[in-house]
Amino acid sequence: MTARPLGALLAGVLLLAGCSSGTAGDTHPAGPGDDNAPANMSDMPGMGGSPAISGQASTSPGPGLPGMPPLLDPHDIYAADRPNAFAAAVQNDPSRVYVPNLGSDTVTVIDPSTYKIIQTVRVGGGPQHVVPSWDLRTLWVNDNTGNSLTPIDPATGAFGKPIAVDDPYNLYFTPDGRYAMVMSEARHKIVFRDPRTMAIVNSLTVDCSGVNHADFSPDGRYFIATCEFSGDLIKVDVERQRVIGRLHLPGDHAMPQDVKIAPDGGTWYVADMHTSGVWVLDGDQFTVRTFLPTGAGAHGLYVSRDSKYLYIANRGEGSVSLLEFATGRLVAKWQIPGGGSPDMGGVSADGTVLWLSGRYNGEVYALSTTDGHLLARIKVGTQPHGLCVWPQPGRYSLGHTGILR
Repeated sequence: MTARPLGALLAGVLLLAGCSSGTAGDTHPAGPGDDNAPANMSDMPGMGGSPAISGQASTSPGPGLPGMPPLLDPHDIYAADRPNAFAAAVQNDPSRVYVPNLGSDTVTVIDPSTYKIIQTVRVGGGPQHVVPSWDLRTLWVNDNTGNSLTPIDPATGAFGKPIAVDDPYNLYFTPDGRYAMVMSEARHKIVFRDPRTMAIVNSLTVDCSGVNHADFSPDGRYFIATCEFSGDLIKVDVERQRVIGRLHLPGDHAMPQDVKIAPDGGTWYVADMHTSGVWVLDGDQFTVRTFLPTGAGAHGLYVSRDSKYLYIANRGEGSVSLLEFATGRLVAKWQIPGGGSPDMGGVSADGTVLWLSGRYNGEVYALSTTDGHLLARIKVGTQPHGLCVWPQPGRYSLGHTGILR
């Protein structure tokens, strides 16, 4: 299915005052086609009107952010993530899947070669995600209600002493490695911190509700973050640490979740749990191009190791949709046998397995990236969320459950 321009929808974009700011292996998936998007946005209930944009959000690609490692291939920002292309720092790290159980205050550690649980470790309250540090040497457990970050040494699997950090729902790192970015969802803030000590350097107040997921432009100069509860996206200048635009998504109470940029760097995809699909964006212009319905509760977004496909976890219906980057088409949908609630996760280092937490089923799914068949279903704690597959290919981490470049 081809992405269709919004035409009249974007012609009437409304410019408002600016936002507030403060101090898969190389495999070819099989499956039935999924080509049922509406001819235009007005055909969908609640899709009338124009997305409201505030701020001077349009930007032009430029030289890379100072200190950011240059892209290996300007036509593929994921070129460093090929199967088993490990950085020297992680080559000897044991292969593990770390699963934060939000409702159990634990992390379950799985051996992906056997699908067996190795251990379950108690951490701070409300662990949301397990996040690789920029230098790949620490995995941080985001203890959201416990107001702490618990470090894991990926070389040994040892859990360290928690560091006090207020409201760490999610965690990212600027592409130059200079700052950690705590997505403080409840405080309406993005807090820039020292990436090792987590001491506060700057705090950015955002004029939206539920800021939580993000991805960065190819040049590293801006990122786009989702605001789940107000249905907004914000665009943030990395160097100036200020919001340069806010875009309110069309639709009836949009709930944007994960966000991921395409390999060519020109297209962005935003999962919308309420509208049940992905919004397709032009990041530089900060405009919506179209909407692709994928399935109920679209949530997590992951890129195949060959940069050909985007895996879209549809949490509300127990399925995974596949989008082909080259065509912009939805080419397959994989159903989890017996249903489930696929949420967040990642792709195995060799690209052959997609690992996803089953948020409301207390389980983890391992799916073959060849054809989507279920390899394993592993019972874990209550409400497993942002699991991290480790180690992963790549030179440095931008955060979340493993955005490596």
